[in-house]
Amino acid sequence: MSHVTTHVLDTSAGRPADGIAVTLERGGEVVATGTTDADGRIVDLGPDRLDAGTYRLRFDTGGRSPFFPEVVVAFVVTDDTHLHVPLLLSPHGYTTYRGS
Repeated sequence: MSHVTTHVLDTSAGRPADGIAVTLERGGEVVATGTTDADGRIVDLGPDRLDAGTYRLRFDTGGRSPFFPEVVVAFVVTDDTHLHVPLLLSPHGYTTYRGS
């Protein structure tokens, strides 16, 4: 399993958000890319281990949110613990948290 996984839910529709392009970045460099599946998940985003540091998940939400063409979530990797970063998306807002 990847060190980082994600899950995008379209809260306005009450279902997973499939087809969302996601980029994992560190220091302006692309580490991995993926697209959410029919369940709104990406379980194979990048390597199974990341070096410590600050990373960003960039979600291309333009097709789902008229106000937010993209959502960028920055987070810190401190060890090799698996990180799950979900995104709850609506037309005019979003929420994220550290999942399990």
